[in-house]
Amino acid sequence: FHGIISREQADEILAGVEGAYILRESQRQPGCYTLALRFGNQTLNYRLFYDGKHFVGEKRFESIHDLVTDGLITLYIETKASEYISKMTTNPIYEHIGYATLLREKVSRRLSRTKNESRKASVTSEENTPVEKITSLVRRAALTQNDNHFNYEKAHNFKVHTFRGPHWCEYCANFMWGLIAQGVRCSDCGLNVHKQCSKYVPNDCQPDLKRIKRVYCCDLTTLVKAHNTQRPMVVDSCIREIEARGLKSEGLYRVSGFTEHIEDVKMAFDRDGDKADISASIYPDINIIAGALKLYFRDLPIPVITYDTYSKFIEAAKISNPDERLEAIHEVLMLLPAAHYETLRYLMIHLKK
Repeated sequence: FHGIISREQADEILAGVEGAYILRESQRQPGCYTLALRFGNQTLNYRLFYDGKHFVGEKRFESIHDLVTDGLITLYIETKASEYISKMTTNPIYEHIGYATLLREKVSRRLSRTKNESRKASVTSEENTPVEKITSLVRRAALTQNDNHFNYEKAHNFKVHTFRGPHWCEYCANFMWGLIAQGVRCSDCGLNVHKQCSKYVPNDCQPDLKRIKRVYCCDLTTLVKAHNTQRPMVVDSCIREIEARGLKSEGLYRVSGFTEHIEDVKMAFDRDGDKADISASIYPDINIIAGALKLYFRDLPIPVITYDTYSKFIEAAKISNPDERLEAIHEVLMLLPAAHYETLRYLMIHLKK
């Protein structure tokens, strides 16, 4: 730290020493601090922030040294390979290789090694691809090829991630550089890509059951794709139980069941999934099952009627002309995500009964 000095003084101190850096307090804005870094025969100045960790952009570092090291790596890559970086997303392996190809190659390699070790000499160039680059792709390929798979579209839930050891982008197959926060990882399926590549990844997330910790409070589309079901298991199981023994019950969906028993049902679904036992021998009061179903809908992070369509439904319902109202409601229904639409359709059929 060199105290309050000007940009010119910082430039003189760092002149001729590539990679050197100093910290200085701004003359124009006392109390604000600047990182002066020598790179490419010029001194670069970045305003420095601290909130428990040091940062100049999105990445946060334990020490200034780590911040500078990561910054130099990024500057070098962007300077020496800017044209290449700009073209990384133009020929992605994600589209050209495809899930089915990756799956066939992996299965083929396993069979080949089992039958005859001597066949290793004929391994193709794709077979040399690091396993960690294709693991999540292969897993999704297997699920995609399942005839019973419900083809609901789901966007990936990308979050900034720090990778330990060398890692490659599963979209463009290029190296993910930097010391920390080298890219993003989908918290639902585990797909690892560059942040810039994440903008081009299609909405084809296939959630991994290992990453889905619970049933309640889980995004509806995430849940049905993870379990490969048409609707959430809670909806199917509860409605099936209610229709089997509760349609003639007075006050159904109005009379509340015991809260602690409803919580027990919730915990059973979170723990056992579709194997949860909600039969009459365990929960004789049908209001408990109805309460558990209502709780599931209340706990959804995105309601069955999504936030962005709710106002459209309200406006459609206000239309006085019956034919126009019906047409408007139909148009809004088509805006719902497929899993939400199917769940709402099933619920309406049930309520009509």
